[in-house]
Amino acid sequence: MGVSRRLGGDRSALLRHDDSERVDRARSLSYLTFVAPLDIITLPDRKLRLVSDPIERIDDDLRRFADQMLETMYDAPGIGLAAIQVGVPRRMIVLDVAQREDEAAERDPMVMINPEILTRSDELAVREEGCLSIPEYYAEVERPATLRVRFLDRAGKPQEIDAGGVLATCIQHEIDHLDGKLFIDYLSKLKRDMVIRKFTKQAKLAPKPASL
Repeated sequence: MGVSRRLGGDRSALLRHDDSERVDRARSLSYLTFVAPLDIITLPDRKLRLVSDPIERIDDDLRRFADQMLETMYDAPGIGLAAIQVGVPRRMIVLDVAQREDEAAERDPMVMINPEILTRSDELAVREEGCLSIPEYYAEVERPATLRVRFLDRAGKPQEIDAGGVLATCIQHEIDHLDGKLFIDYLSKLKRDMVIRKFTKQAKLAPKPASL
């Protein structure tokens, strides 16, 4: 999740990707092939619409990859990042909202493996959101104000926590990524289509990498 400018609809279809944009899920498990900071994929990359697979094994390679994700998130800068945002379709997110809530606070990174929201409050809250995969675009999104989430920590131990405020928003935003959803899916179709057109145009105008 990107850092928005202040503290404070329809859903797109899941990806039906063609061979040219297919993610090699087996290759993506080779976490050590990555060097931080990692490249963050951005709209209109259709990999953002993939539904990520559960993580079955937690080992040192995965923990190193989590550290690389955190370094990438801090470098961006952002307060949350999902594995799919760096091209790995696995159910892991990293977060750190400590300095969002108190600029003088120490970093307090969290790693959530196979996160699952157990309960959401009926009470809703509106908060401005941004996304590292949709850079420099912000919009207000309404979500449940509090929630309870279950996950495995980086040691593989089951955890459950209650979250509210910025943390609740960030958790929901990042778990959405694992299900192929973006925060713009909560906007009106008109606004969402405008954002997609803008980033599609930018991608077409971007210089192509030189061939070797």
